[in-house]
Amino acid sequence: MDDRQLMASIAGGDEAALQALLRRFTPLFLYILRPILPDERDREECLADISLRIWQGAGSFDGAKGSLNGWLTALTRNAALNRARAKGTEDAPLEDTVPHGDGSAEDEVLRRERQAKLRAAIAGLPVYERELFYRKYYYCQSTAQMAAELGLTERAVEGRLYRLRQTLRQQLGGDLYD
Repeated sequence: MDDRQLMASIAGGDEAALQALLRRFTPLFLYILRPILPDERDREECLADISLRIWQGAGSFDGAKGSLNGWLTALTRNAALNRARAKGTEDAPLEDTVPHGDGSAEDEVLRRERQAKLRAAIAGLPVYERELFYRKYYYCQSTAQMAAELGLTERAVEGRLYRLRQTLRQQLGGDLYD
């Protein structure tokens, strides 16, 4: 059964399909949750929330717009950040750090343009730099975890992240993104 069929089965109320998806993707969910939610009880509750969101939202999955892996990653990260925010334990996500105006239509257009430039700059990075970026700023991994998984020292990871931020700052025009 491919990903689209699996999600269609879940949308149709097939609990066995949901269990199959959870068996397959729970390691990914935990990988994303651990840095954001250090408490095991919070992770367990978040996993239950994720299961419910998948069950309720399976019909909204569109394989033409992206992969199941990407859809589940975004769903998991958002659920974790929402839980962390509710507990007051997480820094603001990257998109919340882009300056916002007073809410006018012009400010909204400018904000979207800045976000599009940021996405384009990230997409233009070499694969290893993009991986570092996502690990640090999307998956909220610690420098120690990144170093251990990549076989680097923490100092090497910090240096690469520093150079990565400098590169992005130059590409994006400086202080708007500081």
